[in-house]
Amino acid sequence: MMTWLWRGFTLLLLGWSSALWAAGASTEAPNIAAAANIKFAMDEIVKNYQQASGHHLRVSYGSSGNFVAQIKHGAPFQLFLSADEKYVDALQHAGMTQDNGVVYAYGRLALVAPKNSPLTLDEDLSGLKALLASGKLSRFAIANPAHAPYGERAKQLLQHHGLWQDLQPAVVYGENVSQAAQFALSGSAQGGIVALSLALAPQFQARGRYLALPQEQHRPLTQRMVLLNNAGSVAQDFFQYLQSEPARAVFSAYGFGLPKVP
Repeated sequence: MMTWLWRGFTLLLLGWSSALWAAGASTEAPNIAAAANIKFAMDEIVKNYQQASGHHLRVSYGSSGNFVAQIKHGAPFQLFLSADEKYVDALQHAGMTQDNGVVYAYGRLALVAPKNSPLTLDEDLSGLKALLASGKLSRFAIANPAHAPYGERAKQLLQHHGLWQDLQPAVVYGENVSQAAQFALSGSAQGGIVALSLALAPQFQARGRYLALPQEQHRPLTQRMVLLNNAGSVAQDFFQYLQSEPARAVFSAYGFGLPKVP
C-alpha cells in the first residue's frame, strides 16, 4: 500500500513539474536562431519589440546551415530565421517545425571594399577582374558556400562572371556572412561579396565602400522563418511581430525586399 501511495505521489509531483515547466517555457525569453545577414536589422527590431511588449528575447546569429545542424542535435531554439528557405524546408521535412513558415525578406548581395583598397566597384566585376589580372589581389572574402546562403550565392555570381577558378588562391571564407564582411573590410583583404544589409549598416559604411549587385546573376535569396515545435507564446508573438509594418520598415531600411502582405 505504501509503495502504491509513493508511486502515486511521485507521479503527481512529476505532473506538476511538467505543467510548471510548460507554463514557464511559454513565457520565458525564447532562444532565437537568426541568419547573420540580418543582424543589424534584427537588433533594431528586437529592441523595438522588447520595449513595446516587455518580453525579452535571446538571439543567436550564425550561418543557416550550421543552425539546422544544431537544431537537429537538440539546440533549444524556438524560432529560426533562415537566409535561404531550403533550410526551413529541411527542418519541416524532419518534422521539427509547426509548418513551413513564412517568407519575411528577400536578400541582396553587395561588392564591398575598404576605403583604401585599389578595388574598383562595378556591377560587371571588371574592376575585380583587372585587380586579379594585375596580381595585386591577395585576399577576397565571401561566406563559406557549404553552409552560408550568401556565400553560396556569391560563388554563383563569381561563376557567372567566369572568375571563380582564377580567384581561388585569394578567397578567404567567413564562417558566416557577417564574419566575411569583417574580413572584407579589415584592411587585410582588398574586398569581398557580402550581404547588402550588412554593407548598409553604419558600422560598415564607416570603414568601407559598397555597391549593390544585380540579383539576376544568382539564385534568389528568399529568406524564410519558422516556429519550431517547442515554440512558446513569446516566440509565437514575436513571429507575428516580425510580419508587422514596423518590423517590415526596418528590413526595408536595410536593403531587403519584402514579400507582399496577404
